[in-house]
Amino acid sequence: MNSFIVKGDFCFSKSKSEIITKENAYLLVENGMCKGFFDTLEKEIENYTLFDYTGHLIFPGMIDLHTHAPQYAFSGTGMDLQLLEWLDKYAFPEEAKYSDLSYAKKAYSIFCDAIKHSVTTRACVFATIHSDTTHLLMDMLDKTGLYCYVGKVNMDRNSPSLLCEKSAEISAEETENFIENTSHKYKNIKPIITPRFIPTCSDELSFKLGEIAKKHSAPIQSHLCENKDEIEWVKELCKEAKNYADAYDRFSLLTDRTIMAHCVHLSSDEIKLLKERNTFVAHCPTSNSNLKSGIAKIREYIEHGLNIGLGSDVAGGETLSLFSVIKEAIKMSKMYSYYVDNSKSPLTFSEAFYLATKGGGKFFSNVGSFEEGYEFDAVVLNFTPYAYDLSVKERMERAVYTNEDLKGICAKFVNGNKIV
Repeated sequence: MNSFIVKGDFCFSKSKSEIITKENAYLLVENGMCKGFFDTLEKEIENYTLFDYTGHLIFPGMIDLHTHAPQYAFSGTGMDLQLLEWLDKYAFPEEAKYSDLSYAKKAYSIFCDAIKHSVTTRACVFATIHSDTTHLLMDMLDKTGLYCYVGKVNMDRNSPSLLCEKSAEISAEETENFIENTSHKYKNIKPIITPRFIPTCSDELSFKLGEIAKKHSAPIQSHLCENKDEIEWVKELCKEAKNYADAYDRFSLLTDRTIMAHCVHLSSDEIKLLKERNTFVAHCPTSNSNLKSGIAKIREYIEHGLNIGLGSDVAGGETLSLFSVIKEAIKMSKMYSYYVDNSKSPLTFSEAFYLATKGGGKFFSNVGSFEEGYEFDAVVLNFTPYAYDLSVKERMERAVYTNEDLKGICAKFVNGNKIV
């Protein structure tokens, strides 16, 4: 791994409320780690390789805590439906196609190219129930240079016949094989245990997955409290559980290495439980609005100190662009503040930017900032001329709101490696 210097205009989060900017500065990177800023090219570092992006905006690579690779093929369609009907009509029929290796190769190559050239540097990705094509997806993502967790999905009940695994025992056995075969196979791609959600995973399967996660110290990803009909369904299926979150917790599936996507309708008891378990919340506002799931109480979750990042949730969310997700997070929080509970202030740009970078980056350890000791994940945007001078922070905000990620990314680094 190279050590080098990067020059440009830097923008990154120190905390939820504080964005740090460095204009026309030099950042020293050693062995993939941020080592500090310099205003001038000091003698002790002048012999390092220099990546000169003078005038360009440089910000931490963004973290997508929740997305579905097989759904990218139909992203931007089917947005008139609510979650459960949308799954039956769009998501499940598409995911069934991934039993075909040739189709999976074609579709996953498009997804991998798109996410490589987005502002995302790290992601947590759902595949399908199919082990062979999930391995294929990991192979392809590994070649992008991104850092990702990828999960073979588990479904053994209440699922279409083509997506319903034969038994809890077979599903668990395939999952453990998947974990063992991929944990050390790739440099940047790691496995993650992926029960789709409680309605499609029997108690027996959920229990086995919790045991596998504990045995292998494996991370976990799933969905929680996304849609009101879904929540009522879980009440019927898990009458002994106190609530939806407790239904997972009974099987040891809520840990400090668990990501629960959506969490739109958490009760106060569920918020408390997620805080006790240090579980991560993947806030997916584009999907929540598209599928009419509701407006998550993000201000309340922040006040309770939950671990929160952002997720594109393609294809419930229409795009992989985390710039779009940041904007939607702010807009939806304004709607919540103005029309639901005006005691809760809406998200600021600084807070939403933090969630997309340092907030989600916490799941990957010291990721999502340019502070000393953080891994150097970065995106460099092409210079865009302005009619009048803007501060670096204003340029960052403008870039997000005007979708400058779609206009051109001129460089991208993951853990100190230049991948674009």
